[in-house]
Amino acid sequence: MLFFGLTKPLLVTRALFLFLLLLALPVWAADKAPINIEADRMVSLEQKDSVLFSGNVHATQADVQINANEMTVYYSPAAKGSGQEVKKLQCVGKVEVTKGDWLGTGDKMDYLAQERKVILTGGAKAWQGKNQVAGETIVYYLDEGRSEVVPSKASATNGKKGGRVNATIIPQ
Repeated sequence: MLFFGLTKPLLVTRALFLFLLLLALPVWAADKAPINIEADRMVSLEQKDSVLFSGNVHATQADVQINANEMTVYYSPAAKGSGQEVKKLQCVGKVEVTKGDWLGTGDKMDYLAQERKVILTGGAKAWQGKNQVAGETIVYYLDEGRSEVVPSKASATNGKKGGRVNATIIPQ
């Protein structure tokens, strides 16, 4: 069946491509804005240049929100007279990241500040509006405007077959 000169498989391929581009929206775009973190507990690990937040962690930066059971913030040592620079965030346990109508979830999230990359792992899923994509890992290259969804791999040790990436696109 042709639709404006395109076959149905080509239309589906283009729709999936556009959906994945939407998922590549910058998640931690305002990286110079203050990061506000609330948690049940905080432990400063100065020898490791990090701070561990645990219990109902809620972090915000501009219009981005992160919820997790635990978050570790890794920072560069402060130069005299200046603040610390966040190098990496690592979240574990029921991780949710939201920005506008975008939502990403997983068991773990790493944000690598210098590379401007967000990595969701452990049954990762992302929604843009009603559209959804899932895989074992979702990687967002924020400045490049692209994302990768990686399925779980086959393993002889856990007896699982190789997984697949799943996407659900709701036509308008």
